[in-house]
Amino acid sequence: MAEEIVFCKGGGCTAKLGAGILSRVLSALPKGEPDPNLLVGYDSRDDAAVYQVSDDLAIVQTLDFFPPMVDDPYTFGQIAAANALSDIYAMGGEVKTALNIVCFPEKMDLNILGEIMRGGSEKVLEAGASLVGGHSIADDSVKYGLSVMGTIDPKKVYANNHGQAGDALILTKKLGVGILCTANRVGEASEQAMQEAIASMTTLNKYAAEICKKYAVHACTDVTGFSFLGHLHEMLDGKLSARIDSRHVPVITEALHHADEFLLTAAGQRNRNYVKDFVQFKNIPFAMEEVLLDPQTSGGLLLAVEPVQAAQLEQELQQAGLPARIVGEITNKTETEILVL
Repeated sequence: MAEEIVFCKGGGCTAKLGAGILSRVLSALPKGEPDPNLLVGYDSRDDAAVYQVSDDLAIVQTLDFFPPMVDDPYTFGQIAAANALSDIYAMGGEVKTALNIVCFPEKMDLNILGEIMRGGSEKVLEAGASLVGGHSIADDSVKYGLSVMGTIDPKKVYANNHGQAGDALILTKKLGVGILCTANRVGEASEQAMQEAIASMTTLNKYAAEICKKYAVHACTDVTGFSFLGHLHEMLDGKLSARIDSRHVPVITEALHHADEFLLTAAGQRNRNYVKDFVQFKNIPFAMEEVLLDPQTSGGLLLAVEPVQAAQLEQELQQAGLPARIVGEITNKTETEILVL
């Protein structure tokens, strides 16, 4: 009997290596001579690399790929592409070109691959960019994503660690998609909740990023595999602290129920271990803790914004149909880096 190849075994950003492991590996890599034109590199924990080519032009470069987290190939292609494109938007850039990254079993139906790539191609076109090629290898399981190039004014780069004390923190998408995809794999997630999760994961951060350009955004990151709290920890960069009001954090409600039923991810527990020394939960239900530690696939932007502009930005994002909320604020450094109330 031929071995059955399972399309969706659990993927998305839950498949990423833990932040702690990556930090140890990256710290041991040879750095080479500093390049003054490299404005952002991997040592900054930022979302993409930025390389300046002239006084008013820099290149933004990133890539992302992972195994499927949903059963429908076309939807998976959309999600994977939206996730890869997101890093350009998190830096404040505009997407220009993308290359497919494909791992696919030779014994699997090629129509499945066609649907994955169709979904990805449509998201690249929605971004206003060109799909210009790619690379594929035969593998024992499916993986897909993009290598993406964008452009930006080097004076307008959103670094993830330039937040200031007093800045309001805004999150543009709901949390909980990792927990919901886990529940869906064992038949526990409702169709309505999965539709909400898929709609979130396939929404480009392009629309939020375009609105943000009119406001004083000091720092930005997209919330993906390291969770809301993991990415916030990196944003604070050991120099600042933050207070989060959990009542204002946008969440797909059903994810809280599944967290209470312990339908969790190993990646979420790695995230807990990564940030446990930096976070204090004050009267927070276990389910909400797990949602804040949940690895997000194609998650929203987390923005540090000039406080006097935050309410107006929140309102404009909501008017555009996004579930954006002011979720807390950055403070001067305190003994507890992140206090969740």
